[in-house]
Amino acid sequence: MKLLRIPSLVLLCAPALLLAQASAPSLKSILSETEWKRAGLDRLTPDEIGVIDAALIRHHRGATTELRAELESVRQEVATAKVVSRERSLLERFGLPILSDVDWRELPPLRGKVVAWETANRFKLDNGQLWEGLEPIPYELVGKNVEITARPAGRFQLMVEGRNTTLRVIRLR
Repeated sequence: MKLLRIPSLVLLCAPALLLAQASAPSLKSILSETEWKRAGLDRLTPDEIGVIDAALIRHHRGATTELRAELESVRQEVATAKVVSRERSLLERFGLPILSDVDWRELPPLRGKVVAWETANRFKLDNGQLWEGLEPIPYELVGKNVEITARPAGRFQLMVEGRNTTLRVIRLR
């Protein structure tokens, strides 16, 4: 009965021993025979080679530990980003505003010049952004300087140069 236990124990431990040897390479396994001789390592005693191997093993394990920690950190960041993006898309799917920590009153106004009308109520700014009025825009905007300011709940208002009125707008692009 005891004889049967020993082979099974060897079979269970052999993969762990092979993994330990593979995970910590020796100097002899890294260098070719030519490199071994050119470095003069064939003249070292087994004890001296063992000291070098021990240093390589320590370095390898330290580097592996650092890489595993960095990998785990990146995995957690990716998982967090996926959760945040899923929450955002869910809110957006139902037309709900995305709440953020930024107060709309602290956002600076966007100043630009209208370069073209896209449709009767849609205009393009000189920075390439495309905006549309939520109500009819009764003014000629092309060539005019405009200011777009943030309002509560993700809304915006348009102020036209030379006009004493504001219009509600949304950004399309």
